[in-house]
Amino acid sequence: MKGPVVPLKNSSQIEDSNIYSQVNFRTVENGSKGKAKVEESCFYRRNLTCLSDLSMDGCPAEGIDFVNSAERICAMIDSNPTKRPAGKVVAILEKSPRRDSIVGFLSVNKDSQNKDNFVEFIPTDPRFSKMMVYDGDLPESFNKRFVESDSKVEMELVAARIKHWGEENLIPQAQIIKTFGKGGDIGAHINAILLENSVNVSEFSPESLSCLPDIAWEVPKEELETRRDLRNLCIFTVDPSAATDLDDALSVEALSNGNFRVGVHIADVSYFVQPNTPLDEEARVRSTSVYMLQDKLPMLPPLLSENIGSLIPGVDRLAFSIIFDIDNSGEVIDRWVGRTVIKSCCKLSYETAQAIIDGSFNMEGNDVITSVKTLDEISRTLKKKRFDEGALWLDSSKIVFLFDELGFPYDIMLSELKESNFIIEEFMLLANKTAAEIISRAYPDCALLRRHPEPNSRKLKEFELFCAKHGLELDTSSSGHLHRSLEKIREKLQNDSVLLNILLSYASKPMQLAMYFCSGELKDCENDWGHYSLAVPLYTHFTSPLRRYPDIVVHRTMAAALEAEKNYYKHRKMLQKAQMGEDMERKGFTGICFDKYAAESKEGKEAFLAAALKYYVPCTDMLVDVAAYCNKRRLASRHIKEATDKLYMWVLLKKKQILLSEARVLGVGPKFMSIYIHKLAIERRIYYDEVEGLFAEWLESTSTLVLNLCINRRYQRRIYTGKSKSLDDVACVVNPCDLKSERLKGEMGTSSGSLVDYGELEPAVFPMTVSVLSTIPVAVHAVGGEDGPLDIGARLYTSSYFR
Repeated sequence: MKGPVVPLKNSSQIEDSNIYSQVNFRTVENGSKGKAKVEESCFYRRNLTCLSDLSMDGCPAEGIDFVNSAERICAMIDSNPTKRPAGKVVAILEKSPRRDSIVGFLSVNKDSQNKDNFVEFIPTDPRFSKMMVYDGDLPESFNKRFVESDSKVEMELVAARIKHWGEENLIPQAQIIKTFGKGGDIGAHINAILLENSVNVSEFSPESLSCLPDIAWEVPKEELETRRDLRNLCIFTVDPSAATDLDDALSVEALSNGNFRVGVHIADVSYFVQPNTPLDEEARVRSTSVYMLQDKLPMLPPLLSENIGSLIPGVDRLAFSIIFDIDNSGEVIDRWVGRTVIKSCCKLSYETAQAIIDGSFNMEGNDVITSVKTLDEISRTLKKKRFDEGALWLDSSKIVFLFDELGFPYDIMLSELKESNFIIEEFMLLANKTAAEIISRAYPDCALLRRHPEPNSRKLKEFELFCAKHGLELDTSSSGHLHRSLEKIREKLQNDSVLLNILLSYASKPMQLAMYFCSGELKDCENDWGHYSLAVPLYTHFTSPLRRYPDIVVHRTMAAALEAEKNYYKHRKMLQKAQMGEDMERKGFTGICFDKYAAESKEGKEAFLAAALKYYVPCTDMLVDVAAYCNKRRLASRHIKEATDKLYMWVLLKKKQILLSEARVLGVGPKFMSIYIHKLAIERRIYYDEVEGLFAEWLESTSTLVLNLCINRRYQRRIYTGKSKSLDDVACVVNPCDLKSERLKGEMGTSSGSLVDYGELEPAVFPMTVSVLSTIPVAVHAVGGEDGPLDIGARLYTSSYFR
């Protein structure tokens, strides 16, 4: 992600983000809170073999009993797949790092004497219990404010760490380690989000910066002599308009035989980030750039990521290029891989590239315009070919915030990917797939790859049943069949974009996370190397080295493969020199045809080993650790994006007070309904059980809910025996006369003092009948934030003359 407004150029499948969704879809059955998660029985079966092997050594009797127990567990899961295994925690083997960075608010019980001299700490994350903080574990300024009875201290957002939690204590003892500022302040919450996710927010160290050349750096003469010079080609970048870290560029040439020569040129960041240097270590620790709509924390210093390493137009830059010869059917006929010198001629925004594709921006004879149109045609062919071969696309509308000049959100809109996004996507996918093929062949035990496991079968079955219930056919036997089924559903629901987005969100729930791995770690399980959604056996990340550390590792491995290839054929006197023209160099280690005999020969092995030592290709054990760490940081980056999106949405709703919108009912039961708010692309729940003034009747035979106001207070008192909620907590009820007056004032431009835009959305009327997939009006509002966890709340939007 490079900008806050336009969907990313490295879109769904490049970032593997097509398998994620902002919508948390759950079926609601008879008021239950969703079906419990279960691990598939195949997981247990897969491990039974190794458990059985272990039982043969040492203690056979105990081992056999253990295996028999595991078999009984498998049988139980098979016989009752909707039930989840339950267990008991008997020991904590390792403390979670999350216990050292818990965000929340302090709470003082003003009615108590506070004899124990402690205050309550309430985490914003509901998974943590309340904690107690003794006076000695509070900042001195806080103690003073407590003595002065400063009530605003409870509005301060703070961070704590668990200091002690003995078995005899019901709640842990915590210590305040940081204060962020007033709750509800954007800056305070962003700093808290970064701390929760262990993000390094410090400046780059002087040692790291000393590894870089000065800003006046130019391509050295020796690099011009040893690299292929492509500065004569029409090369350009396509990025969000605000992007500054330009790490990929494209070029295209039409060949005399009717084929096209497409160049994918990636910033050669590994030239600057040398192994085992302070800069390399800091990049590895940061692992990824972190994007937060209005700001970013780069993985590399701006001098590198936005200047000497970025493919800025009009200046010579070092690149790692993969050049493909592609025919009219989308087949790669030949390829060349190597280090190059390029000069980008221009930086296009997605909007400009789209205007060129649409024909609204045209200049006859302009090479860039001709190239964009040619690449668009080729990318369409590649895309069709990819989906014909079984790829899956689950992308749906994305939320885009509109910001004012002060950086505050004032509106929100849904954005769709355009053809210009897919131009970049297709060629980046092709380059990533090619890089994976090269490094896994050259270094089969130490290639950093990326895999996407098959989806959770139980959740996939639930999705299939949901579609069947609503007359939609779904084939989930493979990613390709699933994609084709969803395409048919797209056609069927082309007039109902809301339901389509709901289904795509629901389809993403069974998908597992894609992850980095070391090939040597899964050497005996090559069937697990594949990428499910892309339907390819090998995949990696190669195209974004300015913002992802794994790409730098892959670049080094690619450089080692090229070095081994050059030295081997030089030694064997088999290196064929070819001139730039119609014919490309035939390469046995990085070309399409892999010379396995040469690679496995004594000379070949020696060449690969020498190159690996020169470019510091990590060994298997080291690469396993790198992959695991990068997976954690990438997941943290995803959590940060989700949390900041929610924060800015909260700020927007706080300003608007109430946002009126239509919502689609996803599930309904006797106690609550689950709804999808299309305008915000979020799911929320509305609870209506035990609400004072509201009568809820659940018709189980038809799975229908009827809601009505209770006018008779005597009848109402007979219904509610326990603690009930206020009607205002569940519904925004307006009087029709007041609504008409507000709308009239809005038309006349007369201020009523309210920020609520009542617009044209009509409120529901009682009695109100609700069933699955029915559309209802809702009022969305900001919750908490200033003195508690921030959240987005939703209420029914209704009208009644009795209010």
